[in-house]
Amino acid sequence: MTPAEFARRIVAWQRRHGRHDLPWQRPATPYRVWVSEVMLQQTQVATVIPYFERFVARFPDVAALAAASVDEVLALWAGLGYYARARSLHRAARIVAERHGGELPASLEALVALPGIGRSTAGAILALAHGLPFPILDGNAKRVLARFHAVDGWPGEANVARRLWALAEASTPRRAVRAYTQGIMDLGATVCARTAPRCDACPVREGCAARRSGAPERWPAPRPRRALPEREARMLLVTDPEGRVLLARRPPAGVWGGLWCLPEVPEGEAPIAWARRALGLELRGLRELAPLRHTFTHFRLLIRPLRGELAGADPTTCVMEGDGRLWYKVRARRRPGMPAPVARLIERHLWGE
Repeated sequence: MTPAEFARRIVAWQRRHGRHDLPWQRPATPYRVWVSEVMLQQTQVATVIPYFERFVARFPDVAALAAASVDEVLALWAGLGYYARARSLHRAARIVAERHGGELPASLEALVALPGIGRSTAGAILALAHGLPFPILDGNAKRVLARFHAVDGWPGEANVARRLWALAEASTPRRAVRAYTQGIMDLGATVCARTAPRCDACPVREGCAARRSGAPERWPAPRPRRALPEREARMLLVTDPEGRVLLARRPPAGVWGGLWCLPEVPEGEAPIAWARRALGLELRGLRELAPLRHTFTHFRLLIRPLRGELAGADPTTCVMEGDGRLWYKVRARRRPGMPAPVARLIERHLWGE
């Protein structure tokens, strides 16, 4: 099957069977495509949809996003994970507002120069929003191309990625590029699934090398398995007499960068003495709670929460939001941006008290 026939069949299939009612398709502006593509990195469509709808309702365009604080952005992103995406999105919006008149540029070079926009995201913006013939290579497209051409190796390896990009470029048509781009994503998501692919429903099944092999799930090869290192963190779950819980802002870079989190007691420090010295707080009734495990891409984290109450001080005189700490009222209508595991800890131990 030639690349032109491959593209023609995917276009015809997408127009009849593809997804046409995703919220970022109505309308498919460069801004909305950009936000959706960033959210969809390593995240499924069903998870992204409610986040996308809330996000664009609050930040309907680049100007609104650029004018917002990083706290507002992270609060709406909380629970979606991979928070560096949100920080990059915010930084890029400010650059677009300052240097591009509030409009995303329509060139590949200018797009990939922005924080958080790689070649595939830029290609999606240009193809879906502008109808320009630029290839994409998201997870779904990788799977379709790797199976159709039986490309061996893990797509994260440089030589495999180069091969897949060459195939993506050769397959992207000059016309009907919107339908093709959406189609190869839809095909990977709904037919050429990671497990139990529905080969009989595939429009390019006749030319697919993986189907002919009888074992299509062999492609693409998975990421090489390796043991994840484990880390531990002791976190203080401190409440004041009004039932508010103390939060501390994480450093801007690194895990959960810029998010509000429970204060973390450094390794080797006595929790009560550290709270007195570092936070200016006297604690009482400190006790260890059931631990919580959370897995990141590169390591596993064991959170050991320590529950205590404030003793003998007015919390408003000890820590203020401007100092990177705040007292959060549980069940407040507006929740600051915090990691999902931290929110679970708070809800598990304070919800309903």
